[in-house]
Amino acid sequence: MGEASPHLCAVKLNRQLVLPLGLEATRALVGGIHDLGLPAIMDCKLNDVGHTNAAIARYYFNVGFDALTASPFVGWEGGLQSVFEVAGEAGGGVILLVYMSHPGAVEGYGQWVVDAETGERRPQYLVFAEKALRWGADGVVVGATYPEKIREVFKVLGGEIPIFSPGVGAQGGSVEGAVVAGASYLIVGRSIINAEHPGMVAESLKERVNKALGR
Repeated sequence: MGEASPHLCAVKLNRQLVLPLGLEATRALVGGIHDLGLPAIMDCKLNDVGHTNAAIARYYFNVGFDALTASPFVGWEGGLQSVFEVAGEAGGGVILLVYMSHPGAVEGYGQWVVDAETGERRPQYLVFAEKALRWGADGVVVGATYPEKIREVFKVLGGEIPIFSPGVGAQGGSVEGAVVAGASYLIVGRSIINAEHPGMVAESLKERVNKALGR
């Protein structure tokens, strides 16, 4: 991680890493990330009732995470409201899943729904993007494998909330396609972690982003 750190803006950890480590070992890992001058994001995808969500969020913020991910499917009242409250107390952020990067995302995030508030028939992910604005989310996730969805969500958000795009590399998402469509941050895990020289790969990805944006 140290070799790649000059070219990163944050480090995201998944549950499959944190679960076998336990909270105390995770605290040390998060501390190491902070020592590199980077924020740590917990990709826990909270999606339960309010008191359960709050307890989980509190554990993660207590070990030092700066932000976590959550699913808007569970709704606000009795769902994610408590997560935003815990995050506010901890000075942390909440990043909402708006459209994930895997092929099956269309079955949930891509379905057409009748908006309970307006009665309009609309794509679920655009309803979620509007909820992100209304709830004051600190970021949204839209897969880099769906640049057309990034573009639509970016239009809804109006630049007020950053878009985090996973799926670059191993899942086939394009660096250039995602950032040109409106992604603020790219989530790249396996391409860097599994590389023989992770620092070189991270630097190359950063250079591609800058070139795509004309920097």
